Amino acid sequence: MTSVWPLLEPRLAQVQKPARYIGCEDGAKAKAPDPTLVSWLFIYPDTYEIGLPNQGLQILYEIINEHADARADRAYAPWHDLEAIMREEDIPLFSVEHHTPAKEFDVLAFNISAELVYTNVLNCLDLAGVPIHSRDRTVDDPVVIAGGHSTYNPEPLADFLDVVVLGDGEEVVGELTEILLKWRSDPDRSRLQLFRAMAQIEGVYVPSLYEATYDANGLTGTVPLFEDIPELVQKRTLPDLSDWPYPKEQLAPLTEVVHDRLNVEVFRGCTRGCRFCQAGMITRPVRERPADQVRTMVANGLARTGYDEVSLTSLSTADFSSITETVGGIMDDAEGCGQGNISVSLPSLRVDAFGVGIAAELQRAKRTGLTFAPEAGTWRMRQVINKLIREEDLYEAVDAAYSQGWKRVKLYFLIGLPSETDEDTLGIAELAKNCVELGKRHNKRASVTASIGGFVPKPFTPFQWFGQNTAEELQRTINLLRDATRRMPGVNIKWHDPAATTAEGLVSRGDRRLGPVIEDVWRAGGTFQEWSEYFELDRWSEAMNRHGLRIEDFVYRHRTESEALPWDHLSAGLHKDFLWQEWEDALAEVGLPDCRWTPCYDCGACTGYGIEHIVASATPPAGGSQGTGQELLNGGAVPVSLLPARPRGPKSPHPVLSKQLAGVSATETPLAADGESE
Repeated sequence: MTSVWPLLEPRLAQVQKPARYIGCEDGAKAKAPDPTLVSWLFIYPDTYEIGLPNQGLQILYEIINEHADARADRAYAPWHDLEAIMREEDIPLFSVEHHTPAKEFDVLAFNISAELVYTNVLNCLDLAGVPIHSRDRTVDDPVVIAGGHSTYNPEPLADFLDVVVLGDGEEVVGELTEILLKWRSDPDRSRLQLFRAMAQIEGVYVPSLYEATYDANGLTGTVPLFEDIPELVQKRTLPDLSDWPYPKEQLAPLTEVVHDRLNVEVFRGCTRGCRFCQAGMITRPVRERPADQVRTMVANGLARTGYDEVSLTSLSTADFSSITETVGGIMDDAEGCGQGNISVSLPSLRVDAFGVGIAAELQRAKRTGLTFAPEAGTWRMRQVINKLIREEDLYEAVDAAYSQGWKRVKLYFLIGLPSETDEDTLGIAELAKNCVELGKRHNKRASVTASIGGFVPKPFTPFQWFGQNTAEELQRTINLLRDATRRMPGVNIKWHDPAATTAEGLVSRGDRRLGPVIEDVWRAGGTFQEWSEYFELDRWSEAMNRHGLRIEDFVYRHRTESEALPWDHLSAGLHKDFLWQEWEDALAEVGLPDCRWTPCYDCGACTGYGIEHIVASATPPAGGSQGTGQELLNGGAVPVSLLPARPRGPKSPHPVLSKQLAGVSATETPLAADGESE
């Protein structure tokens, strides 16, 4: 294998952040290049500082480097300054460990965590000198693989990817390695032979082995081309997280990155059943790591890296059944080992699972930011989306935080949800104002930042049939909120660009017809579309027009129960009729309590894989949902009787939906007078 370092090193002084490209992190495996080993290059299609902390990439990177017959390096999307140099000097995409050209690896494996990085995937392939289309690659080219949450509908990338891994990858990467090792030794090998073998692995989808069919109304289905290829590709589910305590040696970067701290995953999966949340649906069932293992991973990681902050990661960390005891134990361990005043952060906090107990334990350390996600401004709306928390939940959680010394709290909300009205939107402002008033009882400088995101319906959620709101309607809603909060001291509003929300919706639920569109956007310079300063919706609109497609058909229209969805030949373990029932229940404003502590609803995630929820404690965390089916309120309870039973919902769309589709809310409110950012 060769190295681009002699060409690269003299030019690093000309780029903004040279440390992005030199490697040498503490914890890097740097297994020596060896042509007898199956070589993997794990690529994060965004900048180094965004991609390095990604746990999925680090876990698989470490597992492959422990494999006797394989090795792995890493690569990240080069920033514009280095890309210009690379194209000028013919420097190919390279690994940061050995600066080996990407094309010399057997596998290029992309971690795709967001849809708007799709154009960066093409750019990385092009920089690597690998044909961007799967059909143009030969046995001498790397196998292009992708995984991550945004590959549960990989159809827009079907032209460019050879293999997609659905679900947990820890076991799959070893199985793929064994197939590649055997295939490389066959003198008569072919890519078709390789792909047919890989397609037999549970969780592995090979787009080229399937054909998508269309009629005048759009997609009619996606079917396998060979009898030995499964009609339905099931996701891969890791049964027990305790068997995989990775990463054992988290990478400690030499330069500043996002989430620059020790990250320890405490569990996967979520059974809260939020209907907008793709991650909560596709990662079921819940698999908690043993509390003792969490403490050991934290203690070892802090001692090795020198970090003074640890993040306990999951979709809803406060739902970890031993959370209060675990946080307290981590603090005790750090004090006992002389590691000083460390801080523990709990991302994705459920307000009904955060109480004074957790706040008091966190208060022992340096205070990091606290983010709660009520998601919607009214109880009616939270019943629609199945975020079954009341205002009292939020106020008690926020009061607990402020009482323990926090001065700033961030609240996250979605707008453009099914059946949303202006009254629901204005409820966001009211919640934020009331939280500030609670905070000022403890600190006169208390403030709240309300972060507003436009809702994008995602595959394998009950809202996958919903017609997304237009960018114009989302902007009108933002202006409504800005106008309502101007006279609310201590309340700050931030929001996501509605135009970017439209593009995300386009590629989230698109089919193979979007492949040429993505390619056109890339060829027009549309890389780093996740970065607001480089995103332009016009690129996407113009590309759609060139290929005779309409954004309305993919984004804004409601879909019917009977129509073919682009991901129908893939499975996240959820019964489609369960998701449809949940969609109807949403329109009927019917809530469904957490199934982790209640009887099974037969969504398919447990029964289909013969796996049950694995929890660290037999009892739910204080403040969480109980086996009785009650939602606790830090001192009160909402009985299940307050949550309507599950009748069949209305067959026709909710009356508000047609108005949302037309770009107006059910309650008209004048636009704010200006459009400045706050």
